[in-house]
Order: sequence, then C-alpha cells, then structure tokens
Amino acid sequence: MLSEHHDIDHEFPEYHEQLLALQAQDAEFAELVARHDQLDDEIRELEERQTPVADETIEKMKFSRAAMKDEIYQRLRKANPA
Repeated sequence: MLSEHHDIDHEFPEYHEQLLALQAQDAEFAELVARHDQLDDEIRELEERQTPVADETIEKMKFSRAAMKDEIYQRLRKANPA
C-alpha cells in the first residue's frame, strides 16, 4: 500500500507563508514541524516497504503524528486569525 504524504506543507497548503514565517521566527515551532515530518517519513517508509511492525507500534506513531499536526495547526491558526 502506498501511503500519502502527510508532511505539514502538504497538509496545510493554505498556510504555506505562515508556516515559513513561524519556522523562521520560532525555533521550537520549527523543531515541532521537523519532528512531525520526520515521523511522517518513518511511517511512510514502514508502510511502503511493508516492514513488519506491530499494529500497536504503527498506531502509536500515527497518533503521535496526529497530535503534533493538531498542535501545529492551532499555532498556525493563532498566527493568522483571519
């Protein structure tokens, strides 16, 4: 099964400019985005290579990715209250 990209820029293209600005201004935010995208890459690799991994492990990884995505989204919305 080929998985989709879930990196932040693909997930929120409407916030592209805000994403770049926040990453440049806020090192903690930039690290959060980097951790999210790295985890997304790990998940994609496991799925694409069909690497044996426990269901609980992959679900935990996906839950963590979703939690980071939610935090990033909230910070992007807060930075752009339009």
